[in-house]
Amino acid sequence: MIKPEKTINGTKWIETIQINAEERATLEDQYGIDEDIIEYVTDNDESTNYVYDINEDDQLFIFLAPYALDKDALRYITQPFGMLLHKGVLFTFNQSHIPEVNTALYSALDNPEVKSVDAFILETLFTVVDSFIPISSAITKKRNYLDKMLNRKTKNSDLVSLSYLQQTLTFLSSAVQTNLSELDRLPKTHFGVGADQDKIDLFEDVQIEGEQVQRMFEIETQVVDRIDHTFNSLANNNLNDTMKFLTIWSLTMAVPTIVTGFYGMNVKLPLAGMQYAWMLTLGISVALIVAMLIMLKVWRKM
Repeated sequence: MIKPEKTINGTKWIETIQINAEERATLEDQYGIDEDIIEYVTDNDESTNYVYDINEDDQLFIFLAPYALDKDALRYITQPFGMLLHKGVLFTFNQSHIPEVNTALYSALDNPEVKSVDAFILETLFTVVDSFIPISSAITKKRNYLDKMLNRKTKNSDLVSLSYLQQTLTFLSSAVQTNLSELDRLPKTHFGVGADQDKIDLFEDVQIEGEQVQRMFEIETQVVDRIDHTFNSLANNNLNDTMKFLTIWSLTMAVPTIVTGFYGMNVKLPLAGMQYAWMLTLGISVALIVAMLIMLKVWRKM
């Protein structure tokens, strides 16, 4: 979808969302954007990057934003979005139709302090970086819940939720790190050449916000990893206790089987002719079981 043209203090802004082949051709024919650029900026596998074409005087920004697979289960990945300054026109590409990117773009558009297209880009990046914070807060809440479950019966659903948290943190932590690396590099690129004080302040605001989000995800990742380690330790301890019980129980059941099997042989055995021989075998079995349990207790195997 190519939305109607808008203006940012005199600069044209063309917003695109999930463009198809026909719309790609329109961008090529009507606006003169190279096919390679369109392919690059709409590739869902691209990572954060900034490219300046000195021949065309084009600037291309690629950043990563959170993309929800299942908000209730806190399953997130990241998807790229792009901004292209081409012949004095700003093009934005949101091929995955990421809600956070749409919100960031229109928040920057409605901001009265945004007085240039450069400020619009930086304000958009600031809001996108900021959009990671509510997800981090939701992860913290879910993590606290799972932490409480450690003192109760561990369920498979809790383990699945923990796995989802780890996957989400892996994707988002990586995205935050790459975004921050690019934000730190931007002031040294063509985009930051000749920046006035207002633009420098915007650079610093975005970088500070990126560093804050990075620290939040680093802490969450460490805590969730510790919870996972605790879960694994508890599961291993429970398994060891179960195996110990089953081993002792199997040994206990083996004693009467051996005794009764021995006296069940079709040959003459000592005391086999007694009237109450079966009680004797029972008594021998009980005595052997008690002796074995005492030995295990003494040897600290129970």
